[in-house]
Amino acid sequence: MRTPSPTSTTGASLNDLNDSDSADHIGVPVTLRLLGEGDLPAYKALRDAMLSRHEQAFTSDAETERAREAASYRVRLHPQAGGKSLFTIGAWQGERLVGALTCEHENRKKVMHIAHLIGMMVDDDFRGRGIGKRLLQQALALLRREPRLESVTLSVTAGNQAAIAVYRQAGFTRYGHLPRAIRLSDGRYYAKDLMSLDLRD
Repeated sequence: MRTPSPTSTTGASLNDLNDSDSADHIGVPVTLRLLGEGDLPAYKALRDAMLSRHEQAFTSDAETERAREAASYRVRLHPQAGGKSLFTIGAWQGERLVGALTCEHENRKKVMHIAHLIGMMVDDDFRGRGIGKRLLQQALALLRREPRLESVTLSVTAGNQAAIAVYRQAGFTRYGHLPRAIRLSDGRYYAKDLMSLDLRD
């Protein structure tokens, strides 16, 4: 059983992450930190690029999202922004945002103990370097600070074995499978695997 920390997830500062890797196995410095409002243009640029290159990995479509203003993603930063998001973590190489992961939580009383991970993204140029794993580890560390949260869920495109392996290594297990979860404009369908993790373990 975990011992709840008095530090709330919603109050986590940028320094709380303290996750930098200035000498990783390929020599590329990448630092993780919580995103702030000044990071929204970089976040939108990364998301637009990922939507264009990997449309099967997102429920949203690239054309609609390109029309959004960067400021519209403010709701993904923290609960005070008016949305369901607890935080978004970004992975940075210098001033370049190369990865991101958002965590949401339920506001309804009966399901307030459940969090959801959404929008895992890693720039194509930085894949295979463990950045997604680091984003996931930091997100789970922050979630475990929040005493009210007991479990976290996510969905992943079925067949994305690299991502599924990272989630399984972190302790996620599959609890469901949704066939034809996404239909692309060319008529192709993709299924989603639904996964969950007990934060109390």
